[in-house]
Amino acid sequence: MNKLIIGIFGIIIGLIIGFYVPIIFPMIYSSYTSVALLAAIDSVFGAIRASLENKFNSTIFVTGFIGNAIIAGLLAYIGDRMGVPLYYAAIFTFGSRLFQNFAIIRRMLIKKFSNS
Repeated sequence: MNKLIIGIFGIIIGLIIGFYVPIIFPMIYSSYTSVALLAAIDSVFGAIRASLENKFNSTIFVTGFIGNAIIAGLLAYIGDRMGVPLYYAAIFTFGSRLFQNFAIIRRMLIKKFSNS
């Protein structure tokens, strides 16, 4: 549970920094950035789920977080160069996994707090 609190604290700090640091991406990179961000959020939800299941491994999280974001961005870039919207595959995959992980997290938390 301690790692979960540290993770939530890290997310809050990241959100605060994100709102107050004026980083602006050119519109040309918006699809790449959005897909990479979706992949990163999917990794965070996967880490929360793993933490609740007592299966969290920081090495797996960090490599998945970075690797998924890079692969998703590259997939969008390659598809853009080929003229094929390949980013839809990343959106579908990471979006469905994100909602699946959220549903599992929600059920686990409801079960945990309803039994207390």
